[in-house]
Amino acid sequence: MRVQVVKSIKMAGQQDVDELFEVKNAFYLGSFQQCITEVQNLKPSNKDVKTEADVFMYRAYISQRKYGVVIDEIRSSAGSELQAVKMFANYLANPDRRDGIVKDLDGKMSSSVDITNNTFLLMAASIYVHEQNNDAALRVLNQSESLECAALTVQIYLKMDRVDLSKKELKRMQELDDDATLTQIAQAWFNLAVGGEKLQDAYYIFQELADKNTSTPLLLNGMAAAYIHQGKFDEAEGVLQEALEKDSNNPETLINMVVLSQHLGKAPEVSNRYVSQLKDGHQSHPFVKEYCAKELEFDRLAKQYVSSS
Repeated sequence: MRVQVVKSIKMAGQQDVDELFEVKNAFYLGSFQQCITEVQNLKPSNKDVKTEADVFMYRAYISQRKYGVVIDEIRSSAGSELQAVKMFANYLANPDRRDGIVKDLDGKMSSSVDITNNTFLLMAASIYVHEQNNDAALRVLNQSESLECAALTVQIYLKMDRVDLSKKELKRMQELDDDATLTQIAQAWFNLAVGGEKLQDAYYIFQELADKNTSTPLLLNGMAAAYIHQGKFDEAEGVLQEALEKDSNNPETLINMVVLSQHLGKAPEVSNRYVSQLKDGHQSHPFVKEYCAKELEFDRLAKQYVSSS
């Protein structure tokens, strides 16, 4: 499957240049430093373009786990889109304040919400996803017609093992913009979930996006997942080693390395090393939270067994 990344075209056949095309594309591909650099070098034509560029820049900082930059730089006088980004940064940076932030968000969602503010809808849904509240996240996203909200919807449905619903949402994305980078990535996610012959298609999408742009942990992990599902463990290891070189603390890479170490039959300390790194740097990650919960449950059952024997 060929992947095309194109800019929008006017009806008259004249190219309508998106000033933020490179900014958005870098962000969607997981090339966060490139996204930040593109924004810093940008000369926006108007205030709205500058605001949208800043939104992507600060979201890139969040993706790099540099929450303090976002919280410090977005002032209280900033517009609603940037305030939404700051809300998400505060949520991620302050685990002890999350209940209050979610409560405030619930209050906002129960009142009138500006459904044209896609940034707010995305940030709100992202918080609900972190809270494992998929229903609330989907209710938020269903209010938007944006491609990015649709891509997150596909992700959530796949997480819920609702391949049927993700297929419908993917079809809607294809109708909106079949050639968009986000649509191609969503197609690859869908192919991974379907499995079988679609695994190779998923790999080709990730690979071609990397070839046309740059290989990022997001794309490399996609390739590795396709390899692992096909039982190509040695190939997967090479791709994941490259991902580690790009970001040695990326949680998805570390999780895939845990899984791969088991498949390759490596010594227990190898996978334990990756698990320890996850616990140190990503305590709030769903995988880590579930892993720790299972450890506690195992210890509890082990004590019961010892006391009864």
